[in-house]
Amino acid sequence: MARSDVQALREASERWLTVPNVLSVLRLLGVPLFLWLLLGPKEDLLAFVVLALSGLTDWLDGKLARWLDQTSRLGAMLDPIADRLYIVATLVAFLIRDVVPWWVAAVLLARDLVLALTLPVLRRRGFDPPPVSYLGKAATFNLLYAFPLLLLATTRSDSPVLQGIIEVARPFAYAFTVWGGALYLWTAVLYLWQVTAALKLARAESRVG
Repeated sequence: MARSDVQALREASERWLTVPNVLSVLRLLGVPLFLWLLLGPKEDLLAFVVLALSGLTDWLDGKLARWLDQTSRLGAMLDPIADRLYIVATLVAFLIRDVVPWWVAAVLLARDLVLALTLPVLRRRGFDPPPVSYLGKAATFNLLYAFPLLLLATTRSDSPVLQGIIEVARPFAYAFTVWGGALYLWTAVLYLWQVTAALKLARAESRVG
């Protein structure tokens, strides 16, 4: 094997084995752990810790990728996948445990389902999905912080100190949920508008051609 080939393989492996990518993989592994804690033994405080760490690492892996100059194509794929899995898994688990009303979970899950259905349509016309916008990142940020706070807000404890923390967390949980949910739906409207515009352009070009 030529020296240039060895160097290319080494650089590729270094781009795979980065600190941000390791954090993203750990976030993915946390999804089944969170579901088991919440739906199995019902260890709500431990499930809260997993969710909180997920939100923290979601912020941290992006920062580290820029600080350490370790951005990679794999990382760009893993991060939104982990976000979507946490949002869907958390909403389903919260629905089963009655943490949120059924209609809240249904609306947010329907949003992701509708957007997922646009992907094969775009690919069939030769388009990539629209890039994630700043508002989309803000919506995900709000929801990933709302979920652990919502879980904490519905936890019952005999400890006066912990109960005081829960009471303080409750208004923040509702605020993050309202803002995150509103942004989540609004970004879906913007995304569908971009998809519609792209399909109209493709249809117009095909007529001209």
